[in-house]
Amino acid sequence: MNTINDTNFNFPKQKHLYKGKVREVYNINDNLLVMIASDRLSAFDVIMPKQIPFKGQILNQIAEFMLHATKDIVPNWLLACPDPNVAIGYLASPFKVEMVIRGYLAGHAWREYRDGKRILCGVAMPDGMKENDKFPQPIITPSTKAENGLHDEDISREAIISEGIVSKNDYLVLEDYTRKLFQRGTEIAAKRDLLLVDTKYEFGKTPDGKIVLIDEIHTPDSSRYFYADGYQERQNNNALQKQLSKEFVRQWLIEKGFQGFEGQQIPEMTDAKIEEISNRYIELYENITGEQFVKANTDNILDRIEKNVTGFLNNNAIIS
Repeated sequence: MNTINDTNFNFPKQKHLYKGKVREVYNINDNLLVMIASDRLSAFDVIMPKQIPFKGQILNQIAEFMLHATKDIVPNWLLACPDPNVAIGYLASPFKVEMVIRGYLAGHAWREYRDGKRILCGVAMPDGMKENDKFPQPIITPSTKAENGLHDEDISREAIISEGIVSKNDYLVLEDYTRKLFQRGTEIAAKRDLLLVDTKYEFGKTPDGKIVLIDEIHTPDSSRYFYADGYQERQNNNALQKQLSKEFVRQWLIEKGFQGFEGQQIPEMTDAKIEEISNRYIELYENITGEQFVKANTDNILDRIEKNVTGFLNNNAIIS
């Protein structure tokens, strides 16, 4: 089955190409960005050797769904999705932080808590909690936005402002937008009998100074979901939560002795494991959107993308 590992297109009025861990971003005339969601899988800031079928399409279409569902409360960059794997939007200069918000003690926060820490990114976490308990109020725990090959690092609100990474006025807007988006995401998830556990948002500033939401939101790569049905019973019984997120990939890697540290070897992913991961991504898509996932034709996937993007750009005068 064809998957997208790498692209190297030359679109009309293209200026340059940036390759992230999962997405590849084409600058069009310093006006638009063409963001292509690959099928690469990243965990612990390391790109896995094998791709996951339909993962890019799933991420792109969930992000499109969620950007449309939140644009009334927070402005975003999205203009159109002319291909299942592609989002096109207006250029914005990204802030060099990721706004992580957590409603529950899970994942990285739990691992820090389990090791005895009670302060995360300058935010206090209450004593007496256990894994997957709900915080009294969601906490914002930002991280630096690392360059390729490097790990994102926890950072406090005070450090972000004092080090001049983001101005105080802008940071207050980022916090306000983050809380509003998480509340809306929580409400959307609840309608599908899901709990939005934690997530991250990225923001940028347009040339006219407007702060906008960029990149993906509420996808399995950027978010963690639990099934609401039976959540409290599982907590009461100290049982594992049933979840839809990329955390199951991280847990599998941890069990195999890999957490992205130097000298560790990436475990071999069998065809069966790759199919399982793909099916889990499809499951999340259908659960969070309430829509059946329709697999795009992947016979000539790169040709398809190039045709759809080029056609869109040629038919829209906005790139000039």
